[in-house]
Parts: sequence; structure tokens; C-alpha cells
Amino acid sequence: MKAQEAKHSVEYNLTWILAGLTLSGLLGLAAMSLAAEDAWTKKADMPTPRWGLSASVVNGKIYTIGGTPDDNFAVLSTVEEYDPMTDRWTKKADMPTPRAFFSTGVVNGKIYTIGGTPDSDSGFSTVEEYDPATDTWTKKADMPIPRWGLSASVVNGKIYAIGGGGTSVENASTVEVYDPVADTWTRKAGMLTPRVLFSASVVDGKIYAIGGSEDPRSSFSTVEEYDPATDIWTKKADMPIPRFGLCTSVVDGRIYAIGGTSDSDFVGLSGVEAYDPVTDTWTKKADMLPTPRWGLSASVVDRKIYAVGGASDDSAAGLSTVEIYNPAADN
Repeated sequence: MKAQEAKHSVEYNLTWILAGLTLSGLLGLAAMSLAAEDAWTKKADMPTPRWGLSASVVNGKIYTIGGTPDDNFAVLSTVEEYDPMTDRWTKKADMPTPRAFFSTGVVNGKIYTIGGTPDSDSGFSTVEEYDPATDTWTKKADMPIPRWGLSASVVNGKIYAIGGGGTSVENASTVEVYDPVADTWTRKAGMLTPRVLFSASVVDGKIYAIGGSEDPRSSFSTVEEYDPATDIWTKKADMPIPRFGLCTSVVDGRIYAIGGTSDSDFVGLSGVEAYDPVTDTWTKKADMLPTPRWGLSASVVDRKIYAVGGASDDSAAGLSTVEIYNPAADN
């Protein structure tokens, strides 16, 4: 009888110990989650250091594509897949056309790589479609006007290729829309401010073009809103920090402008600012630390922003750095 009581006592105590450990663990995770809001955390490095790359998300995984490893501008065709759940990278099929400073858009689970440059001087018109499900690439209809340093945004299944330069900054206000179903391009109203190396994001069906440059001696704080339904551009409140080579991502209807550079020395910035299209206002957020950079790319998975690659200064040595930002729940 005493042995049975002792057994029950051990089981009872063990149950409470395990319950206590579980509760402590959950409380610890909750505390970590709260502590991590409006903060940056280091993640596993990208296998191939690079800047001027583009990143896109399909089915919760991030695909980093192209770019260049250094200032010699040996452009890459490299594709690597990052799984945020395991914090691991996997090599994928190379992009057929090596390039940097192009842009990507995702429609129906496929990634479209658009434009870019092979040499930091001339622009590409090349469009290629990547299917992560089959790890294969397919050639698509060329963009009518070759451009690099452009930005692409997706609205209602169509990709808007905006701005960018050819041999300099001509065509830098150009907007052309690509229909993946018809594999055709259509010209749209140009941006109010011609520019390269800016970033565009979509909120509620409208595209916001942010920052950029006319040449390496200038940096813009300019923000313009494009409504695809009316084909009209509207000026919005300037971004507090003028910069180019930045990236933007959207969480809960706010656009986060991250990194970039503001002068001809190409020194990377760590500044992060959030734009609210509803109020047309900007708010300072936690700096991207410890790695200020420009020429990076970013993607969002489960409300968290993954900033990938880039360069820290005019040496243009590509970085493999991956840092994750967790916005505060109330932004």
C-alpha cells in the first residue's frame, strides 16, 4: 500500500513539475516575444555574400536571387532558399541570366525576375519566371524598356515595373505593367520623380515609391503613391532620412523603410522608419544593428521582416548577413 502511495506521489509530483516547466517555458517565450518587439535578431548567414540581390517569398520560404559579390561587379545567377522555421539555407537552380539591381514579383506561387544590369552601366529587358515547386526557370516576354535599379510591385495579379535607368537615368520615371497570364506588357503613367535604386511596396492596392537617387551624388526622401485603378500618381509626406539602395517591407499596413545610403561614399545606414499611408506620417523605429548596409533586400514571413545581404560601404564587399525585425504589435 505504501509503495503504491509512494508511486502515486511521485507521479503527482512529476506531473506538477512538468506542468510547471511547461508554464515557465511558455511564459519565457512570451517574455522573449515581448522583449523582441521593435528589435533586430541575427539569423543564419546566407551562403553567398552579395549585394544588389532581390528576395521574394513563396509558401513561407524566402528565395534570394542574383546580385554581385564585390565592386568588380561579377554578377551572379545564384538562387538560395531560406526556411525561417529551421533557420537553414538550401541551394536552388541558378537563374539563367546573371544580373544585379533587378526586381522580382510573385504571382500564383511563381517568382518573376525583371530587368537589372550585367555591369552596373547598361540595363536588361530580360524577364524570367522561377517555379519553386519544380525548381525550374522559364523565359518570358521582355520588358519593353531595358532598365536597372527599378522596383516591382504586384497588384491584382499584375506586376508593375517602376523607374530605373538604362545607360544613365533616362526612362527613370517609366512604368510598365506585366500580365503573367497573357505574357504581355502595357505602358502606364510615369512616376512624378524619375529615379533609380528606390523601393516600392503595396498597401491596400496602392503602390508607394520611396527614396531613390538621380545619380550617386543625390539621395531622395521622396514618396509617391500610385493608384493602378486610376493610373494616377500623388505626392506624399517625405521620408525623414533621404536615401537610396534601401529596401521596404509591409507589416500590418505599414511600410518599413530599411537601410540604404545617402551619399557618394556609399556608407550603409542603419535607420528604420515606418510609414502609415492612412495618416501619411512617418515614425522612427529600432535601427538595424549591428549591420548598417545598402543594396540589401527584405522579405516578410509571419509578420517579421528578414533583411538579407547588402554592402556596408563603398568597398562594396557583399555581405551574407541576415537579420530579422519584429515590429511592435501596435506598430
